[in-house]
Amino acid sequence: MNGKPMKAGRGRGGGLLVAGTTSDAGKSVVTAGICRWLVRRGVKVAPFKGQNMSLNSFVTREGAEIGRAQAMQAQAARVEPTALMNPVLLKPGSDRSSQVVLMGRPVGELSARGYHGDGAGPGRQETLLGTVVECLEELRSTYDAVICEGAGSPAEINLRRTDIVNMGVARAARLPVVVVGDIDRGGVFASFFGTTALLSPEDQALVAGYLVNKFRGDVSLLEPGLEMLRGLTGRATYGVLPFRHGLGIDEEDGLRVSLRGAVRESVVAPPYGEGVLRVAVCAVPLMSNFTDVDALAAEPGVVVRFVDRPDEIGDADLVIVPGTRGTVRALAWLRERGLADALLRRAAEGRPVLGVCGGYQLLGEHIEDDVESRAGAVTGLGLLPVRVEFAREKTLARPVGEALGERVEGYEIHHGVASVEGGDPFLTDSGGRRLDGCRSGQVWGTHWHGSLESDGFRRAFLREVATAAGRRFVPAPDTSFATLREEQLDLLGDLIEEHADTDALLRLIESGAPSGLPFIAPGAP
Repeated sequence: MNGKPMKAGRGRGGGLLVAGTTSDAGKSVVTAGICRWLVRRGVKVAPFKGQNMSLNSFVTREGAEIGRAQAMQAQAARVEPTALMNPVLLKPGSDRSSQVVLMGRPVGELSARGYHGDGAGPGRQETLLGTVVECLEELRSTYDAVICEGAGSPAEINLRRTDIVNMGVARAARLPVVVVGDIDRGGVFASFFGTTALLSPEDQALVAGYLVNKFRGDVSLLEPGLEMLRGLTGRATYGVLPFRHGLGIDEEDGLRVSLRGAVRESVVAPPYGEGVLRVAVCAVPLMSNFTDVDALAAEPGVVVRFVDRPDEIGDADLVIVPGTRGTVRALAWLRERGLADALLRRAAEGRPVLGVCGGYQLLGEHIEDDVESRAGAVTGLGLLPVRVEFAREKTLARPVGEALGERVEGYEIHHGVASVEGGDPFLTDSGGRRLDGCRSGQVWGTHWHGSLESDGFRRAFLREVATAAGRRFVPAPDTSFATLREEQLDLLGDLIEEHADTDALLRLIESGAPSGLPFIAPGAP
């Protein structure tokens, strides 16, 4: 099994579904690691997730919006991300409704009941299974292997009828399934057994085995339990991945999974110069693309933290108001918590503030929103001479420009259209003409996500912040965010190569689940 998986007889590549006992068990990381391990073997591999629920999204080169986790997994596979890799993206707007993004384009807002159905008839989700399977099959016709990521747990028995991301897609495409469990949380054996036992016989027939994630200690102490698990379920454990600090990628939601933590964790590298910079990020409701600050955290001497109280931004050299799926709601939240007044004081004192996307919009003077919040006319913070009107058509773009004398790349995902009525341009074309954003004093705003990943611009921006803050901070001249990200993806590939049964994984990808796997009672109806 030292060669790469070959396509099946009808030109169809192999496949594998990585499921999890729970959300955040490590499915995204394991999927990325398998992709990187395979591509290093010369396998042409692609990631896939039929349905993703996330406020962290990305724009592909064809202008499609997909989950950032799938974009990062594509990078792990060294392929360009496309809408085929994440055909359905749900972007929560409240506890009960989400924007549905289909093949990279928003198609409307739906309640959870409207999406899943109420038992009296099919919901929107059930009707999308055909689209999801078609996208998967198109990828399998192009790639040697497709590594699919599930969502939550495959044993969500209340949602099984309409499932299009776990066992629903596994059954439709006859994919073998490996279930990942986070042993650091405890209860991993019960979770493996219970997950399997709650599936129907047809679903259980595809569950090939398990993968233990985040193990600390001596693996030999775990082995008796793994043997007992095999005796109880008839299924192998395909590896025990050790706990490693800083191995998160751009997952779905949750502050601790971003590269902010992954590159430097909670330990900040010593500053290149004499001083450090403290960055406070306002943890606004429905925060989106908080990964924008990861590149700042990758800089030696930059300390990034998320805050929700005005006293927490007092000693910050830079305050960032990040993107949000609820601009008007975030504005009200800032006011309720006293953060709005603290931002106004900062601006009056000439202390740096940066707003990104929704954060940029609420720093303006006026918001007209009949689309996202349907709140109508709302007064903004008035820190930038900008008026925003929400359009029904979403802007999805991958712009390139210049700022502070440096090239900048980014991506745009927003309904709000900004009319700038003063100040200086933030991002321009090569001729100095405004492309996006605004600067007034030490208050900056832009719709561009990802701009701080441009190394030259990030260093120039941090120099401006340090000067305004009176800090003797000097950005390191050689920090490459792209290199750090590649190193991290290689570490994920190393984890799979060194701690998983790769020969057995290759057999699953090529040949599917083993035949004759036993049924574990009681099973689902």
